[in-house]
Amino acid sequence: MRRVTSNNYNKDKYFPRVVQAVTAILKTGDVVTPIDVFVGMGLLAKEDIEAWRMGRVPYLEKVIRCNLEKASRILRILKNHAERAGMKPSQTDYRKWGKGPKLKLRFSKYSVPALEEAYSRHFICPPRKKRSQEEAGAMEAAGAASG
Repeated sequence: MRRVTSNNYNKDKYFPRVVQAVTAILKTGDVVTPIDVFVGMGLLAKEDIEAWRMGRVPYLEKVIRCNLEKASRILRILKNHAERAGMKPSQTDYRKWGKGPKLKLRFSKYSVPALEEAYSRHFICPPRKKRSQEEAGAMEAAGAASG
């Protein structure tokens, strides 16, 4: 497989599924998170997220239902798609829920800084009027890429 770049991300086989997940997320809110995209793609279960947030799972990648190469591809596709759609990136600090110290949660086994950043980067959508035009263009691009 070729490395996903800003020039070829929309030709990747996972692109249509990422766009579909992002579109579904934006129907109910203005923020797209990688975790929500993985849930929308059926690669992460809500109960696994809760276990991770409560500290019962040491790192999120342990419960993602795909290999780590695929997860990394999806993160790169999401980043490129969100940038092209005019969404603004925002780093978010994930902390443990429940009793005890609110420790920072890990996404990757070895806490690789670039991966930790990619997983914790949320994308904030522009105003709705402009967004509907961008979504239509993204859906057309996804259709052309899969066809």
